[in-house]
Amino acid sequence: MKVYVQPKSVTLVGKAWEVKYMLKKYMKEYSTVQDWIDGKPRKLS
Repeated sequence: MKVYVQPKSVTLVGKAWEVKYMLKKYMKEYSTVQDWIDGKPRKLS
């Protein structure tokens, strides 16, 4: 599983179940893809 965070995109490379798992993991940490690229974690309310 590889995750490439570039200035305007995020690329996930791996098996379908690995990509799905990582997306669920990052959904909990970041609100949007732009926040993920910028490295801004989700603020907890």
